[in-house]
Amino acid sequence: MGLTISKQQIAELDRVVYNGDIIVIDHIVQVKDAVNHLSSKIAIGFDTETKPAFKRGQINNVALLQLATEEECYLFRLNKIGFPKELEDLMSNINVKKIGLSLRDDFAAIRKRTGKTPENFIDLQLFVDKFDIDDNSLQKIYAILFGQKISKSQRLSNWEAAELSPAQQSYAAIDAWACLCIYNHLTQKS
Repeated sequence: MGLTISKQQIAELDRVVYNGDIIVIDHIVQVKDAVNHLSSKIAIGFDTETKPAFKRGQINNVALLQLATEEECYLFRLNKIGFPKELEDLMSNINVKKIGLSLRDDFAAIRKRTGKTPENFIDLQLFVDKFDIDDNSLQKIYAILFGQKISKSQRLSNWEAAELSPAQQSYAAIDAWACLCIYNHLTQKS
């Protein structure tokens, strides 16, 4: 039997606090420098957020793309900047590993915005199997490895809001950053 953790055990853990820098990219002129910095990394954390739909048949586009290094997280407000070519190029850059979780849904959502194929992505749900971790949610994997819980309180918030609240920014940054932390932790152990 592999490693697992219960919801009760997670509830008793201290909450993760993100101490890195959060850079909100909501103007097209900010994209190039951000992508240049991220392109210089070997691996980055990846996640997306979409405004929840509460009506049957309503589907929203990905509003936020989060890309994290160990020190900072860039929040690309796709609902404001679209999906610029520089971002497309980074998503298909074979020299930068993008670490995410449950990527199929993210890829389907991104495919609506770009024709380029995402390259060099690692899905933690599959990756953690090699380390005898049975749970495959981000919250559970992170709790097993680091003994802290990731709060999910902002998950259903409005990701297309005029301004993202500090709570939304922190939540979004933690999700991408945690993916990278998990990957780095496991690859350093092996």
